[in-house]
Amino acid sequence: MPLNRPLQNKDMSQMIAIKLVQRFALGGLALLATSGCQSAMHDNLAQGAPAYEAIATQAGSAEQLDLIRIGDKLSIKVFGEPDLTATEYVVDDSGAVQVPLLGPVEAKGKSPLQLRNDLTSLLGQRYLRNPQVAVAIVARTTATFVIEGQVTEPGIYEAGRDLTLIGAVARARSTTTVAKLNQVLVFRTINGQRAGGRFDINAIRAGKAPDPQILAGDTIVVGYSATRGAYRDFLQTIPLFNLFTTF
Repeated sequence: MPLNRPLQNKDMSQMIAIKLVQRFALGGLALLATSGCQSAMHDNLAQGAPAYEAIATQAGSAEQLDLIRIGDKLSIKVFGEPDLTATEYVVDDSGAVQVPLLGPVEAKGKSPLQLRNDLTSLLGQRYLRNPQVAVAIVARTTATFVIEGQVTEPGIYEAGRDLTLIGAVARARSTTTVAKLNQVLVFRTINGQRAGGRFDINAIRAGKAPDPQILAGDTIVVGYSATRGAYRDFLQTIPLFNLFTTF
């Protein structure tokens, strides 16, 4: 039998199979290395019980939704002072409202009661004796959160009262098949400081960990599993080459 006989279909399939396994093995190692680097970038984020403490706020979720936000329209009434009274004070991009006599007054992140107290104090110190002030939110911008990473439909979603991490993921049509479920990051701004924590969705679903509340302005990032990704790519490629032949 000649040594240089043409390759048969079965021989060709075996060679392709070997090459594919080698390629995906090398690719998997590279992905794992990349994943390790990405994971290291978030190693400084708290996890477990400290993660819940890291994103804790003094106010509950319902109170957070009632705080003044950029774009809100406010009614400010100063009794006996029609020049200061208006129903269309708009919170500008800096988070302030422009009040006659006072100029810009910080409003973002405050409750109407807190803003009323601030205005009462400022007006009393400079211009009026015992001012009577009332503040109300008359029109609201939509409270939203962002979810990205390994979810089916990443994007910006409306934040409602009592929204939790599991509910937020459900709004994004759940996680993908290559999501790293113990690397779900939640970022939140608290008193002007960026805070974040790592959470395990599997533990939450199993009832082994609390389901953290998600507030307006939060950003959720669902991590990527390089191992699952390489395996998925491998399974998707095999049928294209008809690796399994009959004998």
